[in-house]
Amino acid sequence: MNHTYALPDLIYLMERLRDPKHGCPWDLKQDFGSIVPHTLEEAYEVADTIERKDWAHLEDELGDLLFQVIFYSQLGKEQSLFEFNSVVNQLVTKLIRRHPHVFPDGQLTTLPGSVSLSGEEVNAAWEHIKQQERIGKKKARILDDVPKGLPALSRADKLQKRASQVGFDWNDPLLVLDKIEEEIAELREAIQQGNQDEILDEMGDVIFAQVNLARHLGVKAEIALRSTNQKFERRFSHVEACVESSGKAWDEYALDELDQFWDEAKQKGL
Repeated sequence: MNHTYALPDLIYLMERLRDPKHGCPWDLKQDFGSIVPHTLEEAYEVADTIERKDWAHLEDELGDLLFQVIFYSQLGKEQSLFEFNSVVNQLVTKLIRRHPHVFPDGQLTTLPGSVSLSGEEVNAAWEHIKQQERIGKKKARILDDVPKGLPALSRADKLQKRASQVGFDWNDPLLVLDKIEEEIAELREAIQQGNQDEILDEMGDVIFAQVNLARHLGVKAEIALRSTNQKFERRFSHVEACVESSGKAWDEYALDELDQFWDEAKQKGL
């Protein structure tokens, strides 16, 4: 009869992998820093699986991501920093605190009355509670705890959102569009001058302003760009197939001819 494993089995497995005498040599070599790239990779694989609606493999990818948490928890236990149960306890405590509309008396099992808050009101309350938590932690600056390891687009969004909470923000998306046009003009000037350092700086300003516009429009820049990347892949694959089926080499085509293939892909809804 097949045995169905549960969370305690996974924790025990991790302990076995890190056993100094009989564990896995690779797992024994790892530390907090060395696992981070694997954690990021697993998180992106989960995101990619969801974006592709590959539900058959999502369970497997979520397991890989969960294993990262178990690995960190084992390292924390070995160094007497924390362990998995304390991670769970802190998480549940925090989520109860951040959902007073669901847990009005701060107790996990007490059933609440009817919830009358809208999604926007819940988000506003969530951000207010998080801000109070940051004050409680006595952070030196407003932006201090925005993780530096985030993808650049996601971090730009979080930086802007954090500044917005204290009133440092545009109040109209059209004003952000004006800012983008201003930054593009400065980028044009840098290109004309041929100053690569200035081009880098101004290019960053353009992208940052575009992330700001996305935020004002309720669009996640990271998700939007990932979607566009996938669209580019689909359409370019059509262009590539057209070139290959023609029997001609890439350099035998002018750009406007390749653009015709691209337009075909658009017309096909690719």
